[in-house]
Amino acid sequence: MDFELPEESRMVRDTVARFVKEELIPHEALIIRRESERGFSDTPIIPPELEATLQDKARSIGLWGIDVPEEFGGQDLGMLTKCLVVEQLKHSVVPFVLPPESPNLFLLKELCRGDQVDRYLLPYSRGEKKSCLALSEPGAGSDAAAIKTRAERKNGKWLLNGTKLWISNARRSDFMIVMALTDPAAGKSGAYTAFLVDKGTPGLTIPTSFPMIGEYHPYEVVLDNVELDDSQVLGEVGGGFAPISKRLGVRRLEIASRCLGLATRCLEMMIEQANTRHTFGAPLADRQAVQWWIADSYQEIEMLRLMVYRMAWKMDQGDADVRRDGSLVKVQGTEMITRVVDRAIQLFGGMGVSKELPLEYISRMCRVMRIVEGPSEVHRWIIARDLLRNGLPSA
Repeated sequence: MDFELPEESRMVRDTVARFVKEELIPHEALIIRRESERGFSDTPIIPPELEATLQDKARSIGLWGIDVPEEFGGQDLGMLTKCLVVEQLKHSVVPFVLPPESPNLFLLKELCRGDQVDRYLLPYSRGEKKSCLALSEPGAGSDAAAIKTRAERKNGKWLLNGTKLWISNARRSDFMIVMALTDPAAGKSGAYTAFLVDKGTPGLTIPTSFPMIGEYHPYEVVLDNVELDDSQVLGEVGGGFAPISKRLGVRRLEIASRCLGLATRCLEMMIEQANTRHTFGAPLADRQAVQWWIADSYQEIEMLRLMVYRMAWKMDQGDADVRRDGSLVKVQGTEMITRVVDRAIQLFGGMGVSKELPLEYISRMCRVMRIVEGPSEVHRWIIARDLLRNGLPSA
């Protein structure tokens, strides 16, 4: 087995690392202040003008379309390289994302047909449009198969009615991918259909947002007799559940990559503090408790890194069923960063819980990660169910 990263991937990783050091970390104090001051509003944590400047700089150094197919204007470097990029970006708490985000890209490039390619996939691939996934509902969070939003066929049109909840980026998206129930009598594999719903479509409203800890600020989305043509059906009627499940696996891999970056940043800060801070006449590095914090954190980071890179490699080899792997990395990543940042805060003491450092921000942000995209308990159930049905996988 070859554990060496491809040279091209290493070059991209190093380019992102320099970008983070030079362009993102200098803005962390601004981000921490804006997150603290926005209160109950949904003011973007990163100023739009700064985000535009960073996007231009990223594009100028080739950080664009990392996993977008070449026929759509991208570099098609694959999921392993994209994971490396996400990992490096999260060495900083600046919430900067290189468009397009992988989860919806995978869904669109698999399902877009005809003029949907020009209307949605291509502008999304170029970063000209933003999208969100409207899946969760009141009473249907982790159990996506329990959604109640209906899409009924009437007079040659589709009428969508229902309420979606906890939808990230809803007000800043140019279009939504909405999952709806089209055939209640069909089994899970044939009951649900995905629809493309443009911003400003009559009957689509976003009445409420939900202030949360950290940088998340999701929304309620209401669909009241939203009328759509057949051209707005994404994929096949009744065939929405399997592609959406795959999309969720990609998101979980991305979250685990974020955890890698955040945890590595925490560990770097711990090592520096341990070597420079003296108490009672000796450096913290001489304290066994501190040594164990650092040793345990490093081991846990490296174990997750192997799991993340393996899942990304499997996807690049064409493995379409990575649901169990997605649950594995989601649980391990979000719980690992929780432990690592807690150790880092403890090492820094009072300064660790102050807003002078990014640690308290990371602590609040990573707490949300254990819930979004499926809580740890659900993912443990998914893993156990798969093993109990199918046995241990071959090496």
